Amino acid sequence: MAITITESAAKHVASQLSRRGKGIGLRLGVRTSGCSGLAYKIEFADERKPEDISFEAHGVTVVVDPKSLPYLEGTELDFTREGLNEGFRFRNPNVKDECGCGESFNV
Repeated sequence: MAITITESAAKHVASQLSRRGKGIGLRLGVRTSGCSGLAYKIEFADERKPEDISFEAHGVTVVVDPKSLPYLEGTELDFTREGLNEGFRFRNPNVKDECGCGESFNV
C-alpha cells in the first residue's frame, strides 16, 4: 500500500512550495497527542532523510518517516474548501476512533 494525494491537494502543495521558493515536497507523520492518542504532523520537506519513504502523485512528493508509516498506510490526503474554510483532510483507513474536537485519533 501507499500514501496517496489527490490532485486538489497536490495543486495546493505545489503552489505553496512555489511561493516558499524551496522544498522537495510534503512531510507527513504522526505524533502522540490529544485525548485519542495520535495526531497528524504535516510540514514542508526540505530534504529527504536516508530512512524516509517517499511517494509521488500528481507531480508532488510525500515523505514519511518509517515509524509513522504503519499509522498512515493507505491514507489519502485531500485539500478541500468549504465556504470560508479550507484545509487538508486525511482519509485514513486505519483510524478506529477520533476525538470529538478532531485533534487526535487512534488505530
